[in-house]
Parts: sequence; C-alpha cells; structure tokens
Amino acid sequence: MKYERLTREQLEELHEEFAKFLATQQITKDEWTKIKQEKPKVAEEELDLFSDLVWEGVLNKVEFIEHFSPQQIFLFYFDDHLIHLIGIKVNNPAVDLQTSEGYAWLKQNLMNDDVDLYTSEKPITEDRNKDIFALIKQGARITKGELYLYFEKLVHA
Repeated sequence: MKYERLTREQLEELHEEFAKFLATQQITKDEWTKIKQEKPKVAEEELDLFSDLVWEGVLNKVEFIEHFSPQQIFLFYFDDHLIHLIGIKVNNPAVDLQTSEGYAWLKQNLMNDDVDLYTSEKPITEDRNKDIFALIKQGARITKGELYLYFEKLVHA
C-alpha cells in the first residue's frame, strides 16, 4: 500500500466509485460479498488498491496545502518541479495561531517584531504525491491557496 486505507466513512461516501472499481475487475456485488467472507485477505488488498487509487487522484490535483501550529503557519505551493514554502512564525507564546483570536492578532500585527515571514523552496522528489501525502499525515490540509497567494504578495512586494 502506497498511502493509507480510506476510513470506513470515506469508503461509505465513495461506495458508488468502489462498485465501479470492482466492476472494472469483473467482480459483482455477490462475488464481493463472497470474497469478504471467504477470502478476507483478498478483500483487504482490494480496499487498499482502491484507497491508493483514490489518494492518487486527489493528490494529483493538489497545488496548495497549509499547516497551522500554535506559533507557526506553513503555506505550501507545488509546481511541476519545486515545493514553495511561505512560513509565518510568531515569537509570542501568548498567541495561538490555531485559534480565531490568535489568527486575528496575526492579521493586525503582521509587521510586528514578533512576526517573522520567510520563504524557502526545494525540489520535488521523484514521487511528488508521496511528498504531499507526508505533509498531510503531519496535519497539513489541502486548500485552494488563498492564504499562500495573499502572503506571496506580501513577501514579494
């Protein structure tokens, strides 16, 4: 398995897609029921394969992800060759960027000496999607990039 198995809730949400996936392998509903009962290991392998296909489809479309921690925000943009990072670090332990109050403080105090903005970039490895998935596993969220684009204007102004 390349990524991780989808949760029960995710699989239930994708039940129609899973049925089509089984159909592409010429597995009927009755055969699937029989496989689950008589060959649970084969059923597990099919779930893993389907999960990887879903993850690949999602990760192929990702351009932006972001990760918030109490004192830092990491904003990532993935192009064809590089991972671009905009980092925001707050050097004030009283501010928690994961709360609405802390985020409001940041918006009002961007030019404060307690706020550091920095950028970085590194080449994407041979497996772009694994790079993105690793960040998601660490708590990053897929976004449309509004925050990245906002801060990109600030750091490149």
